[in-house]
Amino acid sequence: MCRAIKTLHNFKPPATEAEIRASSLQFIRKLSGFTRPSKTNQIAFERAVDQVTKAAQELLDALVTNAPPRDRGIEAAKARARGASRFRSETGGAA
Repeated sequence: MCRAIKTLHNFKPPATEAEIRASSLQFIRKLSGFTRPSKTNQIAFERAVDQVTKAAQELLDALVTNAPPRDRGIEAAKARARGASRFRSETGGAA
């Protein structure tokens, strides 16, 4: 899974259109292997991003949970801690 794609469900406030589009763009970049498509592929690339954005928005709108909404600040702090721990463990054994 692409690390740049973040969970968007069950946050307060809800994910914005920009966040959903950014995740969709990362997904299409991963699938296509292009960071920036050529002019020849630009239309197909943008159409795919639009379609995935629409599907993602529909999915997020349809999902139901009984769990309380997550706080963005707390989740960001947890992610930073995981990253710091991962970085320490990857470099900790090298001398």
